[in-house]
Amino acid sequence: MAADALLLLSFGGPERPEDVMPFLENVTRGRGVPPERLAEVAEHYLHFGGVSPINALNRDIIKAIEAEFAARGIDLPVYFGNRNWYPMVEETVERMRADGIRSALVFPTSAWGGYSGCRQYHEDIERARATVGSEAPQLEKLRQYFDHPLLIESFADAIHVAVDELPADRRGAARLVFTAHSIPLRADATDGPPAEGGGLYRRQVLDAARLCAAATGFDDYDVVWQSRSGPPRVPWLEPDIVDHLDALAAAGERAVVVCPIGFVSDHLEVIWDLDNEAKTRAAELDMAFARVATPGTDPRFARMVADLVDEHRIAAPPRRSGAVSGFGCTRNGLPCVPGCCGAPVSDGH
Repeated sequence: MAADALLLLSFGGPERPEDVMPFLENVTRGRGVPPERLAEVAEHYLHFGGVSPINALNRDIIKAIEAEFAARGIDLPVYFGNRNWYPMVEETVERMRADGIRSALVFPTSAWGGYSGCRQYHEDIERARATVGSEAPQLEKLRQYFDHPLLIESFADAIHVAVDELPADRRGAARLVFTAHSIPLRADATDGPPAEGGGLYRRQVLDAARLCAAATGFDDYDVVWQSRSGPPRVPWLEPDIVDHLDALAAAGERAVVVCPIGFVSDHLEVIWDLDNEAKTRAAELDMAFARVATPGTDPRFARMVADLVDEHRIAAPPRRSGAVSGFGCTRNGLPCVPGCCGAPVSDGH
């Protein structure tokens, strides 16, 4: 597909206190989440003035992509749309139509496979095109990029920086812990092509962690999860990061470096779950704590986006370093396959 533009498609987040509850209602629509649970989550946002950093971070990423495009001679305007808050993707695609865009590539701010990480972005695209109608531009989602060498390099360098932030007397024995957003075990079982037996998102997270650990010289490390929701009776991927800190302290660990491998930007689930809850628990355990920066602000992130675009624009070969399958709509990568990533599974809210 010859593209006329790039659409950066993201999750969205509130930018004013009065946006918080409407935003959360959008996120949870159709899932039966009780009002008291929404009020609890709203307090996380209100703790930071009712503003999620994600929109501002995405605008910074877009500026960096535009600069990288200019340096490479890529003449594509970059648009911005969200699933759950303004600018809503439906409105952005309507503006693209009005601007005369006939086809565009879509860069999602998720590197992963699975329903939430990949298929839901395809659904966002389909919904936006249906809303705009027959004159909507063709939209093609770029492939999953969890193992792109530039992403791995960005995380690896940030791990080194975080290690250096620890007290000198604890630095050498620091435990490296990778964390990503948890999902229900039932969802994990249906993630990915049926022939691969599920678990695509989880397996990709494990592979990305392996690549980053190898790049930083850590022979031993942990992969844990964060940000689960729903009642305790519904099993999710475990252990949770805070519970894991307790286990590390009980085992005698005195320093930890936490790498949010599952996130490309410091949005609210990073700054609340890690910079607030996990950091506070580590202090209670007398454990030195350093959190690794996410790669969205690293110049290599924009270079990676341009690499993904070049796979379409000039048939550049995909740059992949992992051992786990990656999928997506690209003529040079593995295409999406029928039945990949099952429908959403209720988390029992």
